[in-house]
Amino acid sequence: MIPNGAAIRSFREARGLSLRRLAHLIGIHPSCLSRIETGQRGATDRTLRTAAEVLQVPLNAIHKETTP
Repeated sequence: MIPNGAAIRSFREARGLSLRRLAHLIGIHPSCLSRIETGQRGATDRTLRTAAEVLQVPLNAIHKETTP
């Protein structure tokens, strides 16, 4: 599984949250969230679960299955 940073960004923007605010609510640095959203970095399971809770979406809405 890999996180779908574009989905995180889409849900964040739909809820009117700034990148800085969501990062604060998740407990990570804004630059880290930016890299996750742009696909430059993966996210930990904890970060994904917290993001899903804060954004009020199911975890599978921001986590996609991939096959190598």
